[in-house]
Parts: sequence; C-alpha cells; structure tokens
Amino acid sequence: MVRSTRAADLGMLSTRLLFGLQTELFRRSADEGFDDIRPRHGAVTAYLDENGVRQTELTRLAGRNKQTIGAIVDELEKLGYVERVPDPADRRAKLIMPTERGLRLMALSDAIVADIERRYAAKVGPEAYDQFVDTLSRITEDVRPGED
Repeated sequence: MVRSTRAADLGMLSTRLLFGLQTELFRRSADEGFDDIRPRHGAVTAYLDENGVRQTELTRLAGRNKQTIGAIVDELEKLGYVERVPDPADRRAKLIMPTERGLRLMALSDAIVADIERRYAAKVGPEAYDQFVDTLSRITEDVRPGED
C-alpha cells in the first residue's frame, strides 16, 4: 500500500473547507443584521429560489428527511425569511418562497460566497482555482447528502 505524505485526508480537508466557509458566511451575515440564522437553516436557505421551490425538492437537494426540512421551513417562516404559497402549477402543492428579507439574505449570501471564492482564487491563482472547482464538481456530481 502506498501512503500519501499529506497530513490531512479528503474527509478532513472537505470538513475544514465546509466549516470555514460556513463560519465566515454566518458571521458576516450576522454582522449585516441576519443574526437569527443558524447553520442548520442552510439546508433550506442554500437551495431557495426567487421563484419558489417545493419542499420535496428541498428535501432531495439537501439530502435530509421531510420532517427535518419541514421543521427548518417552519423556523424560517417564523423568522420572516420564507412563506408557503400555493404552487400555480399544482394548487394542491405549496412553494417555499423567499420573502423580501429572504431575498436580501440570498443576495448577501451570494456576495459573501463570491468574495470568499475570489480570495481562494487569488491565493492559488484563477486557473488552479477553476481546475479545483471543476475537479471537485466532477467528484461530487453523483454524491447526495444523506445517501449511502
């Protein structure tokens, strides 16, 4: 067996990347007045769409169970970030729609992540960063959270 000389394995590196990004995202969001959002809310807020998204789709994208996503949507609704509205394509279904506050959080989150990505690209060079993102995308394209 050939051993790598790297000090950290893929799990450690991916965890460090996730938690580093998440910590900065939520800290900076709190600094801008969104101090009631918690990392657990990211299972929903990461997948919000300005045109709305069904809870079943949020459940699939987040790789969480229906009850967990439902509880998070309930919390976000109480906090004023989302609302449930009838789906025009199927009146029996509901869309999870961001409110004005939710849209502001989405725009801020996009800007923060873009800033973090710019810093990462500056650290390793734009070409190396693009290659990293491409490689990571290919590695994870079939991986869904919560699936075996």
